[in-house]
Amino acid sequence: MLRTAALIYNPASGRQDERRRAQVEAAAKVLQQGGVRATIVASKGPRQAGEQARQLVADGCGAIFACGGDGTVHDVLQGLVFSQAALGVIPMGTANALAHDLGLPRHPAKAAEAALTASPQRIAVGRIAYHDRNDNACTRYFVIAVGVGVDADLFYRLHANMKQRMGMGAYYAEALRLWLTHDMGCFEAEFTDARTGETQRQQVSQALAVRITQFGGVLRRFAPEAALRRNDVQLVLFKTSSRLPYLMYILRSLAGGRWRVPGVELAHSTRLICRPLAGGNGNEASSRIYVEADGEVLGRLPMEMTVVPGALTLLVPQHVATEKVRDHVMAPAPRVGDAVS
Repeated sequence: MLRTAALIYNPASGRQDERRRAQVEAAAKVLQQGGVRATIVASKGPRQAGEQARQLVADGCGAIFACGGDGTVHDVLQGLVFSQAALGVIPMGTANALAHDLGLPRHPAKAAEAALTASPQRIAVGRIAYHDRNDNACTRYFVIAVGVGVDADLFYRLHANMKQRMGMGAYYAEALRLWLTHDMGCFEAEFTDARTGETQRQQVSQALAVRITQFGGVLRRFAPEAALRRNDVQLVLFKTSSRLPYLMYILRSLAGGRWRVPGVELAHSTRLICRPLAGGNGNEASSRIYVEADGEVLGRLPMEMTVVPGALTLLVPQHVATEKVRDHVMAPAPRVGDAVS
């Protein structure tokens, strides 16, 4: 049973600060009325929420709710990996991919209500080692997806104020512009195919390692066999510099189809390494090919992604948890009482 919780939100995110605070307070009130000792915690700034979450867990908090979009979830996640505390989601962002995949209501108070009957489930997370913009070696964890190439460049170019003003329209507008103008620079992707055991090295213009099934919007079936219940990622590899396969694959996702798109390969793996192409332009390639995780631009190549099984407790809505447990593919969190006390 959920007993103690903290709701972390970013007061600097969005243009309607008072409305945002009111939404968090409404979600906290629902939890409190359900018997949960819930407190509200404002994030101290970019990439500070993870350390705040870590300290809250050390102080005995059993569940941490990320109140915001996928960026807020990503930050909070950093402080919860390998702990017994549970991650909850109150969707309040522009893109709420994880909330969409979990089938959470978009209204914050209703999402909090769903959390009262949610099941804590232990899931795998992805770990990514990369170089930041100052060429420092860094490590982060992710729960939605990692993108290298065009996808990461989209987030790099997408200004925060543009997202706040235009919402998802900003993503689509910038994605269209990139499709028309991006130079489709290539890099090397190495992975071991989980089905064949074969290690492959391919030249690609974009690589994505995806953990969720439903993104929402036009990308709702971008990686149709990815799932939080699995202990791997689904790779989507664009082995082409042509623009047409990108458009064809988006249309495939929009239609929910499964037909093959020439130049695009799907595979399952637990490890992905991306490097600049060998040769005289290697340094140039590494400086202009970006890496993102959960929609947050992290840095540049080289990067290595691995999957860490059972590293996170996630609050899964009752209707989703029932389905997963019935399929015997998502295990309940160990020592549930401790996980959400």
